[in-house]
Amino acid sequence: MGIGIRFVFATLLAMVSVATNAARPHAATVVVQFDRAGETAVTAQGFADASAHRTVTADDPVRVASISKLVTALGVMALVRDGKLRLDKDVSAYLGWTLRHPAYPKTPITLRMLLSHRSGLTDDADYLIALGSTLRDHLGKPAVWDKTHKPGTWFRYTNLNFPVVATIMERVTGDRFDRLIHRLVFAPYGIDACFNWTMCSDAAVARAVVLLDPAGKPVRDDLKGKRPDCPVVAPPESDCGLDAYVPGTNGALFSPQGGLRISMRDLAKIGRLFAVSHMAKGWRFNGHNGETEKGFFCRYGLAVQTLASRHTGCADDPFGDGRARIGHAGDAYRLKSGLWVDPVTGKGVAYFTTAVAEDAPSGTSAFTQAEEAVIQGLPD
Repeated sequence: MGIGIRFVFATLLAMVSVATNAARPHAATVVVQFDRAGETAVTAQGFADASAHRTVTADDPVRVASISKLVTALGVMALVRDGKLRLDKDVSAYLGWTLRHPAYPKTPITLRMLLSHRSGLTDDADYLIALGSTLRDHLGKPAVWDKTHKPGTWFRYTNLNFPVVATIMERVTGDRFDRLIHRLVFAPYGIDACFNWTMCSDAAVARAVVLLDPAGKPVRDDLKGKRPDCPVVAPPESDCGLDAYVPGTNGALFSPQGGLRISMRDLAKIGRLFAVSHMAKGWRFNGHNGETEKGFFCRYGLAVQTLASRHTGCADDPFGDGRARIGHAGDAYRLKSGLWVDPVTGKGVAYFTTAVAEDAPSGTSAFTQAEEAVIQGLPD
């Protein structure tokens, strides 16, 4: 792409971002467009840290919420490639204890079910498991199980699936999840990212994006340039010592479902990686065998969403152009994020925007108007 065209694209993206943030003066928005060869356009608007008047850039790491699931799945696929895991094997063999839905004790639960949210687990008993507790004990609570659907038969988006996945990964490798993902996914590709801030460089920590609510109040990652004293959920009386933690007992600690901190520049690298992997094949469902959450989830594979479904009741086309993109959305702490790739053209976008109200109105899709304002009309 020529320099002149790049300039025009960047200018158009900046205009979109300015218009978006004008309605939300405390918002920070970053958009990186890319294709198989590299970046094609970048824009950034707002502050990574408003209190320090530090403007946001495409190199600043941010908590991208559920896009974390896609990266966790990349780690799983690396272990599948190495022969350490199999997608359709009873995970009890990996955990070292029997995992079964209490209402369906004869039905094995597999990694494929966990990654595609068809395991029978729910978030009704939460998915945060504190240091000193175990996943096994948590899964013994009756409320974690869907009482009406057999594992493998029903889609229900559930964060708790991913602490189970992370625990399995730890068990078969003997390594802590945060270190394992660094070794399997980030280090080989020169990506300065981390889960819960433990493995990011000091320079990345210093550039952390502070997540704000619409009134400008910090709600997450107001780090003041240093790592959190305790990077995991721990009881109030705990000293948060991680040296005694036994990998494979509580994969929830480093938030495999939502704790990824990564810049949009590095997230675009992830987009180019997973776009050509076998994970891209989406598993299709509709309202008869899954909860679409008002049309938001209409096709979902191994931690990969597919957009622009044509099933009745689906509203999963925030771009508004009918193209089937693959990737994942993120939503937490007033942030909306996305990584989306057109598998036909290889073109994609990594973005986030902050300070989005909890009750923000939907746009023409099940996504918010704030997100649609960021991504609709981007240069193709």
